[in-house]
Amino acid sequence: MNRLVVLITTVAAVVTATTVVWMEVRKEREFRRLISVGDAALDANRTSDAIEAFSGALAFKPDSMLAHLQRAETYRRRGDRDLAAALRDARAANTLDPTAPQPIELLGDIHTAMARYDQAVDYYNRYLQLDDRSTRALYKLSLAYVRHGRAREAIDPLRRALSLDGRLAEAQYLLGFALRTTGQTDEALRALKSAVALNGAFVAAREELADLYLARGRSRDAAAGIEQLEAIAALEPSAAGRLVDVALALARSGQRDAALVTLRRAADRHPDSPVILAALGRVWLETARAEEDWLALEKATAILQRLARRPDATSEVLALLGEAMLLTGNVADAERTLQQAVTRQPVAAVAYRHLAEAARRRGHAAIARDARARYQRLVPAA
Repeated sequence: MNRLVVLITTVAAVVTATTVVWMEVRKEREFRRLISVGDAALDANRTSDAIEAFSGALAFKPDSMLAHLQRAETYRRRGDRDLAAALRDARAANTLDPTAPQPIELLGDIHTAMARYDQAVDYYNRYLQLDDRSTRALYKLSLAYVRHGRAREAIDPLRRALSLDGRLAEAQYLLGFALRTTGQTDEALRALKSAVALNGAFVAAREELADLYLARGRSRDAAAGIEQLEAIAALEPSAAGRLVDVALALARSGQRDAALVTLRRAADRHPDSPVILAALGRVWLETARAEEDWLALEKATAILQRLARRPDATSEVLALLGEAMLLTGNVADAERTLQQAVTRQPVAAVAYRHLAEAARRRGHAAIARDARARYQRLVPAA
């Protein structure tokens, strides 16, 4: 009898152990399947399916660092609405495995997305303590510094990243931006030129390079800046504003004829673009003012009047038209137009200056005084 009891007990124990093992194997298999399903959904940007799968995996293994990490990344990709959930899961992953670098980097990414750049800097520095040769983390650290207004501190990690891989166009661009922000314009120029050389289609780098060249104020630099703007216009032929940028840069450098040719070409491509028409009006007006060319003034006035009749006419357009009217001696209409200009947002500061002049000519001293004061508040050096 005792033998039978022992045998039954032994068999029961074996069955129980086998069942437990089988259930653990099944749980592990289902956990891995759900992780795989979630990864596939995340790769396909089906974030709702990914969250469902990773949440299912966590139901089987609540202490899984991997499932928390992947769900945190999924929430991060969904943007602002789910960043708090992303932060919760990333912190859980970091708590479960404090030595794992992935949760630390992800915490930096989430804080960056939340514009908490000081905390992002701390996490990226923690990551770099684990892997100081990660060009990705060095770049992210530098970007967080720049966004936090600490451009000077971004320079060293960017140089470290570029010493590891000199072909990182984004790092060269960010280095150029940081150097320019800190007043190191010659070095900034070299970095931005390197970024463009590495990636000719890098529009942001070309924009910054063009702006830097044009800000230097020398004729040779102006030509180089215009060349960059022309390259951007070629890269984005459907963007009317790009040719306008070229034309206005030409006009500022004194090449008004070339500017007008560029704008006519742009108008042929985009005949109804108010941006191009406004630029045409501006350049004709500048020509009229500089050369006392009354035909140019008539052309400017005609274009600007056409634009001013649009319900979406900007303050800038109305200010230009008001200036043209002042030049023709039509002071009453100029004052009315400029009063409209200062009601449109955003207000072109020059509208107040022209309004002050129009009101002065018409003997409206209070209006002139108020407009002059507002202009000086917007343009303190005036």
